[in-house]
Amino acid sequence: MIRHGLPVRIDGGAGPADPSLAPEGIDQARRLAEHWGRHPLDAVWSSPQRRAFETAVPLAEATGNGIDADDRLREFDAHLDFYVPLEELREDEAAWKRMVAEWRSPEAEAQRRTFRERVVGAIEEISTAHPEGRIAVVCHGGVINAYLSHVLGLEQTIFFEPAYTSVSRVAVGARRAQLVSTNETPHLAGLVQPTRL
Repeated sequence: MIRHGLPVRIDGGAGPADPSLAPEGIDQARRLAEHWGRHPLDAVWSSPQRRAFETAVPLAEATGNGIDADDRLREFDAHLDFYVPLEELREDEAAWKRMVAEWRSPEAEAQRRTFRERVVGAIEEISTAHPEGRIAVVCHGGVINAYLSHVLGLEQTIFFEPAYTSVSRVAVGARRAQLVSTNETPHLAGLVQPTRL
């Protein structure tokens, strides 16, 4: 599972916000493809949202694959008319707390469960379609959180922020899935990353 590269900020507008990659995100996607493209892939899947699909393109080209898009891999907030990268949102403490509280609220429980079920169903179907294959799924932080929580058998969905274009690996077997790694970024060595507090 691969998180998309850094997207541009969209402060609002008509319809759901669907940002493209920022110049830094384009560079991250290129580096991802250069490093991980040396490893054979049987398929590349992506969220249809621009920031994920644009991240998938160089990797698909490097591995000689097309890209299959699955709408169920969309981010949980895909309906919003704005997109603010989390590290920028975190600079506004009140907005950050409001966003986290809304996602964690008891009122949002049904939404979280529906989102997680949608994500798990998509990844299980993708895995079944490629038995014993190596598959890249380019998606979003919330999608990664939802699926890894399922793999770990956690009742509540974890909330951690995967790095842009980070790789989290899961080995899927006939009986169960096993977490192999999270947040791998060897392809980003030497790049200045946003400061995390």
